[in-house]
Amino acid sequence: MWIYTDKISEYENKEVIIKGWLYNIRASGKLLFPEIRDGYGIVQGVVSKSDVSERVWDDFLKLTQESSVIVKGIVKKHPKKTDVYELQINDITIVNIAEPYPITLKEHGVEFLMDRRHLWLRSPRQVAIMRVRHEIIQSIRDYMYQNDFVLFDAPIFTPNACEGTSTLFSTDYFDLGKAYLSQSGQLYAEAGAMALGKVYTLGPTFRAEYSMTRRHMTEFWMMEPEMAYYDLNDNMDLIEDFLEYVVQRVIKNRKKELEILKRDTTKLEKVHKPFPRITYTEAVEILRKKDIPLYRKTQNGEEEIRPFPWGEDFGAPHEEALVEDFEKPVIIHRWPSAAKAFYMKRDPENPDLVLGVDVLAPEGFGEIIGGSQREDNINLLIERIKEHNLPMEEFQWYIDLRRYGSVPHSGFGLGIERMVCWICNLEHIREAIPFPRRPNRIRP
Repeated sequence: MWIYTDKISEYENKEVIIKGWLYNIRASGKLLFPEIRDGYGIVQGVVSKSDVSERVWDDFLKLTQESSVIVKGIVKKHPKKTDVYELQINDITIVNIAEPYPITLKEHGVEFLMDRRHLWLRSPRQVAIMRVRHEIIQSIRDYMYQNDFVLFDAPIFTPNACEGTSTLFSTDYFDLGKAYLSQSGQLYAEAGAMALGKVYTLGPTFRAEYSMTRRHMTEFWMMEPEMAYYDLNDNMDLIEDFLEYVVQRVIKNRKKELEILKRDTTKLEKVHKPFPRITYTEAVEILRKKDIPLYRKTQNGEEEIRPFPWGEDFGAPHEEALVEDFEKPVIIHRWPSAAKAFYMKRDPENPDLVLGVDVLAPEGFGEIIGGSQREDNINLLIERIKEHNLPMEEFQWYIDLRRYGSVPHSGFGLGIERMVCWICNLEHIREAIPFPRRPNRIRP
């Protein structure tokens, strides 16, 4: 019976077949201990020279790292380790003898591994990260389905920018001029919300921004819900409920993977609503009390500004300072209008503010969610489009959403890779996606 290694405990004392690859092998006298991986885990095999044919013994001696094999044997409990099972192998079929494998069990540099990303993905750590990523995405889909959201697929090619034109990838689009790779599915999701009530998009987005920080990528995945008749408070309530569900489900379903990653899950277990909510102005006051400056690049180098000026966006040091006193995600709302996108609704009580919301992950992982209540007043939206020098003709369809049955509505965007980084406790975002795309990397 062919089984996967993650189910091996269910087959104690039974003969099974494992189809996979040789991860490692060691010898001790007349015993061989091959480790076989199959994508679902790694199982240690035991091959006794006295119990197998000469052909089986010799076949194991031929194997190189990552050779593909099919092995048959009896599942037994490990004699010394609790809840660990091994395979007493009695037969092997060699599918392919691998050439000398470039990634050995020794340490390798990052660039060496990134050049061989297609092979690096096979390592236990990378497999664990990809399985956590899978769980995050599946939990998002399940949460949205259970809460009556409709999956709404936004286009990748767009004729206009969502958040400014400076970071767009452009391409020729037949005889229709320039098209751009999507920065966000949000504008189209707003159309979906006006038709279906509550929708979400989930797909790749692109930013042509030359940023080499550990948090930024050129191509990344976004999940963006949009809800008709939701105001800012409704939006923040949804964010809390959603994040709690996803984090707690990953802890429950991916315990083994988080152990491989040596993730301290006691910190994630504290992610339960309600979350701390502070205004942008209160956040600035916290930074001033902690004497965290703003560093601004000038022609002559870098300028340090103290105290932190109201109206500026936060960088990584500021986000880390804001969350260091909290064990849960921190929600920052009501941002300066000048620092945010054109589609965000102005605060009726203060036109210098917008009803925007950012969510900062604890443990210094920075912004994972950005959202807002959207501007539903057609005249104010047109005014904002002009202020941002955006092409009015390309936004006529978007303006139509306010022309024909405008309602209060809100939404947010979650960066999948940043969520993976936080839950897995990754130092760099390049490990959070199978094949990272950054300004200095488009291969493999």
